[in-house]
Amino acid sequence: MSLLENRTAVITGGAQGIGFAIAQSFVEQGAKVVIGDLDLDAATAAAEKLGGRDVARAVKANVVESSDWDTLLAEAVDGFGSLDVVVNNAGITRDATMRTMTEEDFDLVIAVHLKGTWHGTRKASAIMREAKRGAIVNISSLSGKVGMVGQTNYSAAKAGIVGLTKAAAKEMAHHGVRVNAIQPGLIRSAMTEAMPQKAWDQKMSEIPMGRPGEVDEIASVALFLASDMSSYMTGTVLEVTGGRFM
Repeated sequence: MSLLENRTAVITGGAQGIGFAIAQSFVEQGAKVVIGDLDLDAATAAAEKLGGRDVARAVKANVVESSDWDTLLAEAVDGFGSLDVVVNNAGITRDATMRTMTEEDFDLVIAVHLKGTWHGTRKASAIMREAKRGAIVNISSLSGKVGMVGQTNYSAAKAGIVGLTKAAAKEMAHHGVRVNAIQPGLIRSAMTEAMPQKAWDQKMSEIPMGRPGEVDEIASVALFLASDMSSYMTGTVLEVTGGRFM
């Protein structure tokens, strides 16, 4: 039997990158998925790639808005019959030093990452506790562990996700709902490959394994946390970093 047979997962920021890789791995393991994304066209295209409406649905969602979460989770429950897994993956960056960062960019990054993850964890937990089972996977970042220059907003938000994950895990454990987090390191993407060579070389020098990670390597860890393979794990933070800043 597949790892996620007869289960439904909601994945935010699922139209591309890490989010899409997670959605793809879930579908391959028998899950139905609902992709939430600000870009409905991209989300719809992603859902089609995954097999169309029988296995994947697309919903336009701004994770900062509570009402958008209601719509997103209702698509899973009403469309596929259950809500078993939620992956809080949606995110943005607005990098700048503290001297040049605007208050608006600080607030926006905190809102999308931290408030968005809080909404998702809170709303999903309310549904999952009734079923007495469920798995929530929150995507943090290595930046939240060590702090990165030019990312006071992002580092604070990603560190906050770790605290939120642990607190929620304690609240929900006796309801059968598990809450865990992943901290990716340098993952190969269009954005990271576009960075200046000097910056890339510096980051690579910090990685004992000597290479960037691939989106599939985050997806496989998300699959583990979403499935019964991690049935006795909650409140954990798994670093997927190639050993960087261990």
